[in-house]
Amino acid sequence: MSHGSGERGTTRLRAAPRGASGRVLVLVAHPAMHRSRVNRVLASSILGIEGVTVHDLYDAYPDFDIDVKREQALLLAHPIIVWQHPFYWYSTPAILKEWQDLVLEFGWAYGPGGHALNGKTFLSAITTGGPDTAYQPGGYNRFTIRQLLAPIEQSMHLCGIRTLPPFVVHGSHRLTDADIEHSAVGYRRVIEALRDGRLDPDRLDGPSLAAATLTDSILAPGA
Repeated sequence: MSHGSGERGTTRLRAAPRGASGRVLVLVAHPAMHRSRVNRVLASSILGIEGVTVHDLYDAYPDFDIDVKREQALLLAHPIIVWQHPFYWYSTPAILKEWQDLVLEFGWAYGPGGHALNGKTFLSAITTGGPDTAYQPGGYNRFTIRQLLAPIEQSMHLCGIRTLPPFVVHGSHRLTDADIEHSAVGYRRVIEALRDGRLDPDRLDGPSLAAATLTDSILAPGA
């Protein structure tokens, strides 16, 4: 992971170095990170955590020319995978869909002989413009975040990957700087708990790991 300064914020996000390994791989996908209020702060909050590799896909592949073998090697080197991105059109930014189409190959990630990712854990970490009340039956968007993420969750299931409830920061356009910092603290805490195996799977049945509701109740006993 590379540090330094640049147009993407006080700490610039970059592509992960080849051969990077650790416990948690965070794939960050934001096409305009330099204009982001929330995702930039979230990603910066987890830079430098031991055992966590932060990989900015738009920095790695500005022309969308994805190196499949490089990405597969990163996946193999980390048992926990996180996608961090804004929730564009109830889905991901374009580069993450391209990544999924190319990297999760038939015969490698799924299908006959496709067992490379079996047993890994996956987390979506997303930001939305709308408030949490918009993402429920009867709300503006009619469905919960977990329901809208079902295609991604099923894709992970097909690859033998367990999906956790998402970490969601709602109402990004209305958040104060203090709100954003609070969310970043919660996000870092989740990533560290994932790295250390301190999240209790039996207590993760809710719709999300929202920063506002992130308490010790989701941690394993004695963690």
